[in-house]
Amino acid sequence: MPQQEIEILLVEDDPEDLELTLHALRAEQSCTPIIEVARDGAQALDFLFCRGAFCQRDPEKYPKLILLDLKVPKVNGLEVLRQIKSHSQTRFIPVVILTSSIQETDMVRAYEYGANSYLQKPVDFDRFRETIRHLGRYWLLVNQAPPRVCAE
Repeated sequence: MPQQEIEILLVEDDPEDLELTLHALRAEQSCTPIIEVARDGAQALDFLFCRGAFCQRDPEKYPKLILLDLKVPKVNGLEVLRQIKSHSQTRFIPVVILTSSIQETDMVRAYEYGANSYLQKPVDFDRFRETIRHLGRYWLLVNQAPPRVCAE
C-alpha cells in the first residue's frame, strides 16, 4: 500500500493546543489535510530525516507545511528550525512558528533561522480556530511552493 503524502507536520506538545489545531485544520471545508503530529523536536527531526521510527518513510516525500511550536521537549523549536533550514532537502519547506511565546528574542531568532511566518497563539478559542483555518488555507491552497530541487 503506498504511503499517503503528509501535507502538514504539526510539532506540538500541549494536548489542548494540539486538539484545537487539529480540529481547526480539519474543519476547513476546502481542504482536509493529512497531518503528522510530532510531540517533541526530536520526533519532528526523525520524521523529516527518516530516522528511528520513521526510517521506512519515503525520503522523497516532505510535508507541504510545518507548524512548529518553539517550546517543545527534547530538541527545542528553534533548533528544529535551524536544522530544517540548514539541510538542502528541507530548507524550502515553509515553517510557520505557532507559539505562545511573545519574547522578541524568540521572534528575531526564528526569522534569522529562516521561519516563513511567526504567529502567537491567540488565547481566545474562536480567534485561535479562525487563525488556524486561514493559515491552513493559505499555505496549502494559495501559496505557490518552489519546485523540488536536487540536493547539493
